[in-house]
Amino acid sequence: MSKQKATISSKPELRRTKGEKSSSKTPKQCLIQRLPLEVLGKILHYLDASSLFCISHVNKFFNRLANDDIIWLKLYVSEIGEGKVWRPKGPVENTVPERSAAFLAGAEVPRRAPGHWKRRYLKERAGYNVSEWLRDLRAVSPYTGLPSQTESLLRKRRVSWELTVTPRSGREAAFQQSQVHFFQSSVTVCWSHSSWPSCSQVASLQVHAVVRVALACPSLQRSPGWRSLLGSFDAEALSERSPLVGHDALVKVLVLQGLLVGVWRGTTSIAFVIACFHFHRLVERSLLGSSICPYSGAVNKAPFDDIDPEYGLHGYTLHMVLHNTVAEIMSGQFSQLFCRKAQIQNGHIELVAISRAVLSQHTPLTGNISLPWRCEGLEGTLENCCLMSFTLLDEALQPFWCLSSPVHLAPAKKPGAYDYDGEHFSLSCLRPEGRVAMELVRTERQRQLFLIDLRLYVGLQEVNRHFGKSY
Repeated sequence: MSKQKATISSKPELRRTKGEKSSSKTPKQCLIQRLPLEVLGKILHYLDASSLFCISHVNKFFNRLANDDIIWLKLYVSEIGEGKVWRPKGPVENTVPERSAAFLAGAEVPRRAPGHWKRRYLKERAGYNVSEWLRDLRAVSPYTGLPSQTESLLRKRRVSWELTVTPRSGREAAFQQSQVHFFQSSVTVCWSHSSWPSCSQVASLQVHAVVRVALACPSLQRSPGWRSLLGSFDAEALSERSPLVGHDALVKVLVLQGLLVGVWRGTTSIAFVIACFHFHRLVERSLLGSSICPYSGAVNKAPFDDIDPEYGLHGYTLHMVLHNTVAEIMSGQFSQLFCRKAQIQNGHIELVAISRAVLSQHTPLTGNISLPWRCEGLEGTLENCCLMSFTLLDEALQPFWCLSSPVHLAPAKKPGAYDYDGEHFSLSCLRPEGRVAMELVRTERQRQLFLIDLRLYVGLQEVNRHFGKSY
């Protein structure tokens, strides 16, 4: 008898912890919670994933029972494995005979981290038939050089974006997306809610791509799903000293490591948050990452070419889009960009897409640089602020440098061209991989913006790493 008791208590996730009182001494305990663990396990054995997810939020005791590895192994085998008998390939750990009969008859669970089978079930359900959507990603748009099915795959998989705000108190709050807008090479996501914490109270922000699992309970508002981390942002930099990229009568907008954070004027309360995600590997990052670690795929390295002494300095193609949250302002494709070996300066290669000296290359913009926003019935427009998405392709038309980022129109310190009468502006974006510099002019008569200069300064280390060179 003592041996049997010792064996039963060897499963830590099923025995009651020291802090939980016995059912006979706790009159407030519900009737179902007074049942023996074996009976409770037998009941949970017949529940589906949505019911288990709901039960896990009752209390800590039911959370531990509903997250048992054997239950989720059974769901994984019956739904993902199409009813096939699961056979372990590696070393296994025998479950307790008295408890295994109540959960999965005779099952043996491999040595995995706690919650492994639940995470694997949700991941498989979220990205089910991975080979199918990976095959769809092979169709590449000749205009952007990116998979042409990115938007349709994200919509088909019902990918949504969730913003997790962690205050200094440590209690997280998750906010669902309010608006989503797709463009040629990026997607813009907006969050606007009424229960934002103050900027001074926010410790960090995290953006997850969430794929809800289609379960048998359609009325469940927050069904279980797979969460893939897209970015983590330290809110310590969110202060009055943060870069101010725009403002109007109601809000001012700060930049937090690529995020646009709108703050109500005269207060420290957040009004909205805007993020822009580039399409490059966005499907993989949304479906194959984890809740704590972003997806990191294999890096495609170009073959080494020892015949051409300037291989890696020519043959670039740039696709660029200027847009805001609702409309496209300007787009263009620029091919055969190059840089001579003698023109390498300050650890960067210079790629000129539009030259101020060539008037035929100057491009008019279809609208002004502005960023509309909407929040709780209020709306406004931030002048001189927009979003930029560009894709730099190498000679083999493979993505070399992809970026989506907010940009701000600032007055130019010195006019670079005297062919136009009007105000000159500069628009730039600085990243560790390089820098994008643009010059624009607003004509006095038409009051229209013209892009008269566009240059990319790509880091020499990135070029050497990608092409296997040592320039």
